[in-house]
Amino acid sequence: MHNDDRISRRSLLKSAAIGVSTVAAGTIIPTENQAKTPETSAAQVPVKLRSPDYPRFRGPFPILSTPYTDSGAVDFDVLARSARFVDWCESPGVIWPQSNDSIDLLTREEKLEGMETLAKTSRNMKTTALCLGVQGNDTEDMLVYARHVKQLGPAAVISRPPDTGKTQDDLRQYWRALAEVITDRPVMIQTHGRRGAATPSTELLIELGKEFPNFGYVKEESSPVIPRIRSLLASPSIRSVFSARGAYGWLYESRIGTEGLVTERSVYADVLAKIWKLMRSGSDPEALKDMYAKLTFMFNLQHTHPGNLRGYSLHLLKLRGVFRNSLSREYGPGNSIPAKPIVRDLSLSPDEVAEIEWRWQSLKPYLKPGTFEG
Repeated sequence: MHNDDRISRRSLLKSAAIGVSTVAAGTIIPTENQAKTPETSAAQVPVKLRSPDYPRFRGPFPILSTPYTDSGAVDFDVLARSARFVDWCESPGVIWPQSNDSIDLLTREEKLEGMETLAKTSRNMKTTALCLGVQGNDTEDMLVYARHVKQLGPAAVISRPPDTGKTQDDLRQYWRALAEVITDRPVMIQTHGRRGAATPSTELLIELGKEFPNFGYVKEESSPVIPRIRSLLASPSIRSVFSARGAYGWLYESRIGTEGLVTERSVYADVLAKIWKLMRSGSDPEALKDMYAKLTFMFNLQHTHPGNLRGYSLHLLKLRGVFRNSLSREYGPGNSIPAKPIVRDLSLSPDEVAEIEWRWQSLKPYLKPGTFEG
């Protein structure tokens, strides 16, 4: 090897010494591509709210997982208990029905009754605002829920694209019909649909925000997520953008400008609430990073343990005294909706349980002290 190809130990030590001295002196060293250093990106905290409208509709809004009785029926008592748990955790909000198990695998009657149960429960909640999910296979189906929700008076509404919506105009007419019913509370649009539904363009979301003063709230989870978030936030018609995607991008996206989170992670409601407070205050960036890292450490169990959002989280919901069992309804072959509910219990090996609870220990310092009594 030629001498010119080598970096001498003396040169290396000299470079390291220069780096230490400049950091100690508070100098920010520009990167080759002019990217922001950790020091400058950290200065973007605290999060500031874009709009004064509906100030309670900000922060984490975890989606409740639907509980079931041993017979496979919806357990409305535990559904109410789940909402009280989120309120005990001091989360800004809670959502239902919105996740796949709470939409596709429930009957219309079950969803309407669950909405009534939660609306009644929310009257005694101290911190948490109730957001109800209003969507359907088509406009006619969606309007059944919209009219019901209007009578219940939740703090907010969230709506995903209709399953039959294939064009931007399909979505436009669907949400315009919703806007005719829900006029006096914020409406959030979830950008990801199911069963081949079209994704709303950022142009359509901005258009609806201009047209209706209670629209302009977006749960952004469609690819490419970051460019879409930036495009939305460039418009004054967008009042707030919420992160999604299981909270994996929440910390980064909050620095870009998102003002909350929608995810089926209600078992972590107290940790999510504390993360949000640190995002707002900017008071302890190191605690924020540590809490978020330990939270995603838990989320990564989805790569090794059974189930997805309803998998190992059901074990934790039982551990925290919220759920009575670990039962779930499941899809039929080819992700179809079965004529009769298919109910299965979560099966975890002793090793899988040990891994869940070993990781859970790392989050314990950030959990709310005390025991949830229901």
